[in-house]
Amino acid sequence: MTNGKVKVATVWLDGCSGCHMSFLDLDEMLLTIVEKATIVYGPLVDTQEFPEGVDVTLVEGAVANQDDLKLVQKIRQNTRVLVALGDCAVTSNVPSMRNWVPVKKLLERGYIENATETLQIPKDGVPALLRQAVPVGAVVQVDAHIPGCPPSAAAIGKALLDIAAGQPPKLAGMVKFG
Repeated sequence: MTNGKVKVATVWLDGCSGCHMSFLDLDEMLLTIVEKATIVYGPLVDTQEFPEGVDVTLVEGAVANQDDLKLVQKIRQNTRVLVALGDCAVTSNVPSMRNWVPVKKLLERGYIENATETLQIPKDGVPALLRQAVPVGAVVQVDAHIPGCPPSAAAIGKALLDIAAGQPPKLAGMVKFG
């Protein structure tokens, strides 16, 4: 906690950003949340390195490449409550549609067969894909799940307020804690 406020981070892995859009749809509830929480990391904050001592991290998206894997492992080491936010983080949902295609074939299709210029698989600046896109819970311990594609703003807000109050989220049927 910082100044009596819960330190919250949000992270976007392999997904569409719909969960972050739902987060922004909190509208007036954001005012209540910022009274109790400080957002210390995420696409809406300029911090470049994931900080230590984060109380709650909402992770959107599946783990699909080496950079995702390293980041989610670092997040787990530095977060008290890790929340899988949305169906991609909970089940790997849409990103896992590529899982039946071998990575080499997938890259050839995207960068050579469907390209009109620079017909080569990039070697720099593109993280290596994992063999399969997996849910966050397949690689690190997840403390709570908020399913949905995307989850409702009300579910996200309620979960954050419950966690900020030191309680497991209470959203019957919407959140699995533990």
